[in-house]
Amino acid sequence: MNADELRTYCLELNGAREDFPFSPEVSVFKVGGKIFAISVLDDSPLQVSLKCEPELAVQLREANPAITPGYHLNKRHWNTVTLDGSLPERMVRDMIEDSYDLVVAGLPRRERLLLDRP
Repeated sequence: MNADELRTYCLELNGAREDFPFSPEVSVFKVGGKIFAISVLDDSPLQVSLKCEPELAVQLREANPAITPGYHLNKRHWNTVTLDGSLPERMVRDMIEDSYDLVVAGLPRRERLLLDRP
């Protein structure tokens, strides 16, 4: 997955928006005003930080050298994934979706209902 594919995939998720609250180089993808992915899309190798269930986060790190504790984030809840081709694209997409789903699940019910609208 390259930077354009990462941006496109994140923005295809229902209600997702791209923001730049930290600097113009850092793309922050949010849903309901909450962050689900962070990436410097011009970095090489490309990396993305994603929210993750704590137990799964540890398992993923142990099994994959390209997955490390979240850089400058709560390491219990965030992983940083290096998109160097060592992980299957479907796995990366699943991790993005899981991060998005975790954030949506934490939104107030009213906001979740708004996301379900066509």
